[in-house]
Amino acid sequence: MPVSAIGAQLFTLREFTKTPDDIRATFTKVRAMGYEAVQASALGPIDPAELAQIARDAGLQIVATHIAYDRIRDEPQAVIDDHHTWGCRHVAIGGLPQEFRNGEGFARFAAEASEAARPLIAADLTFSYHNHSFELERFDGRTGLEILCAESDPEVFSFEVDTYWIQHGGANPVTWLERLRDRMHIVHFKDLAMAGSKQLFAEVGAGNLEWGPIIAACKGAGIEWYLIEQDVCQRDPFDSLALSLENLKGMGLD
Repeated sequence: MPVSAIGAQLFTLREFTKTPDDIRATFTKVRAMGYEAVQASALGPIDPAELAQIARDAGLQIVATHIAYDRIRDEPQAVIDDHHTWGCRHVAIGGLPQEFRNGEGFARFAAEASEAARPLIAADLTFSYHNHSFELERFDGRTGLEILCAESDPEVFSFEVDTYWIQHGGANPVTWLERLRDRMHIVHFKDLAMAGSKQLFAEVGAGNLEWGPIIAACKGAGIEWYLIEQDVCQRDPFDSLALSLENLKGMGLD
């Protein structure tokens, strides 16, 4: 098992994971910068067994994924088999399918996804929903995120809170981390900086989020994996991931 609970969300490196050879080279570089764990996301086509071998060869553990919702709904056994091949317990979706992005749709998705997730839970996996900021739009007084919380089954439906997007939507990441403390296994660490009036993605610790309270809230929630992600980098994405890791360790997180 990794010593560190910090992982790299590979969506950050999506331009460098398009082929099996790309993935192998990227995994080697990620391990060399000090990461021991990754979240598999936005990878190009690759056989699950080959991906598992690449991770083993690099000395990395695949601890979480982002999987398309329709795969979870339509082919749960294949999703389960893939995750067992990788030794990976945490399954997440990267965002809400477009057809559910309205007041009625949030409630409908919460109910539907709760049912779709049950085979995963029965196979000792987890299911998490990754937020952006559109879920903080209000519908009849409730945000989409509040609807997802209220209308889903907490026994099977967990959340992968993304700190940047909560802040981007005008809410407080600490508030949501504390509110969902019993429904989280993994969290996305991502910072927000300003260039004039423009919001930018930033390396963790290089922006304006208050990381002390965020980390304290995560520790209080018993988060298993802190996954560093940066959707858009202002420098080489590998350098951005390395800086975020260095900064987090400097804050005392390991």
